[in-house]
Amino acid sequence: MYRQHFGLTRHPFNKEIPPEDLFASAAGLETDARLAHLLELRGIGLITGESGSGKTTACRKVLTSLHTGLWRVVYIALSTGNVMDLYKTIAWELGLPTERSRAALYRQIRTEVNRLCAEARCRPVLVIDEAHNLRSDVLEDLRLLTNYQMDSENRLCLLLVGQAELRRRLSMAVYEALAQRIVMRYHYAGLDRDEMPLYIAHRLRLAGTELPLFEPAALEAIFQATQGLARKVNNLCHQSLLATALARARIVTIDHVHAALAEVV
Repeated sequence: MYRQHFGLTRHPFNKEIPPEDLFASAAGLETDARLAHLLELRGIGLITGESGSGKTTACRKVLTSLHTGLWRVVYIALSTGNVMDLYKTIAWELGLPTERSRAALYRQIRTEVNRLCAEARCRPVLVIDEAHNLRSDVLEDLRLLTNYQMDSENRLCLLLVGQAELRRRLSMAVYEALAQRIVMRYHYAGLDRDEMPLYIAHRLRLAGTELPLFEPAALEAIFQATQGLARKVNNLCHQSLLATALARARIVTIDHVHAALAEVV
């Protein structure tokens, strides 16, 4: 209901947003550079961040911009199963028939990676989202899946995306072999205090208004409540605008933010 009240052309804080409309945060620009480096090396990369920080969205922005004739991106979001579950999902995403044995699936995937590199001149990229949920045996098999020609050549680029606990797990001695092969690590921190008002203004501008709809005290309250995590910022801004429209006010105040907090906690 608040779209009409504020004269907006769309809901400004929906999670669905085209990659070209994403706010250019410092963390997002750093992710762009880190991923470009990883893709050049074709090794194993690790991006971590708190839930809702925007790390997956930042990765998707880079990956969707890749030329489909030169890159084959395989995105896996299911990360709670066993090795067979993972191999079947990778094979399905690659358009391969599903084998019944683990060894056959492993060989099938490696053969397809070799074919993409040698014949199709296409670089495969495997992205595992929510990777903090991966079992230990799955992490080990992912490392083996990236081994080609006795480590003389990287053919499969692997990107692990997960919460901060994944970084802590990989620092354990049992994962040393995998940790040594990680060529890019980055922790996605989200929006800082100075960026958040710019982010909110950017989202409002995309929705059709240049007006500063949030007073400074309201912006500070939003940052304190969300710590700059994009998903929380979006939810709280949405509820704050709704509370403001219900009160028939034109500017979001700190009182409207406090009223909205009950809806998002």
